[in-house]
Amino acid sequence: MNPAVLLALLIPFAGTALGSAFVFLMRHEMPERLQKVLLGFASGVMVAASVWSLLIPAMEMGEGVGAVVPAVVGLLGGFAFLLLIDRVTPHLHPVGGPEGPRSHLSKTAMLALAVTIHNFPEGMAVGVAIAGALNADVGMSVAGALALSLGIAIQNVPEGAIISMPLRAAGNSRLRAFGIGALSGAVEPAGALLVLLLASVVTPAMPYLLAFAAGAMLYVVIEELVPEASQGEHSNIATIGFALGFALMMVLDVVLG
Repeated sequence: MNPAVLLALLIPFAGTALGSAFVFLMRHEMPERLQKVLLGFASGVMVAASVWSLLIPAMEMGEGVGAVVPAVVGLLGGFAFLLLIDRVTPHLHPVGGPEGPRSHLSKTAMLALAVTIHNFPEGMAVGVAIAGALNADVGMSVAGALALSLGIAIQNVPEGAIISMPLRAAGNSRLRAFGIGALSGAVEPAGALLVLLLASVVTPAMPYLLAFAAGAMLYVVIEELVPEASQGEHSNIATIGFALGFALMMVLDVVLG
């Protein structure tokens, strides 16, 4: 396997593990202001990645007015897929918020399930970007796929911390909290590999897959990250974090893409 491709597959997982390791550095729950800015930053990264790394390449693969059709269909499909999962899967939102359907699962199990729901579409997005880079007809570069992977890894750092810290506060050991947080990121390379296998068979569907991944990522931002960043005090700090995350991902995509 191309070393750059392997790196793109593993970088997001490394970001989740790094964030989960915060549990060894902090004695109590993450300060609210830090939590807000990290949530905003993660939102900005994911929105920029969805636009520059996924939706725009999806539309550039077509010609004329019809080029927007796969992007619209895939985008709405991504939203619908995550909405369906959210409806039928019992889970907790990563930072407070209401539960999903009633379940006898433990709080820790539901929290881990919520992280999996979030990380899987991100892994799919990386897989689609890599598949596009490996396909000469798509016009994407491996550097662009790396930029997307790095952007997702950056937003995974706060996500990992936001998961492991509450687990520690709920009574789990630091090692257990770190392990659950880090392992939740393992679904990302799995999702990326699944999409790579699928993309090799259905190359004509690439624009739909790119837009689908964008829709799934945007769903996570709108349904989870933004509401959690906006509630309570210090919402302005989350807005600043969003701007910084969006700008950084935009720069990464332009410079590396």
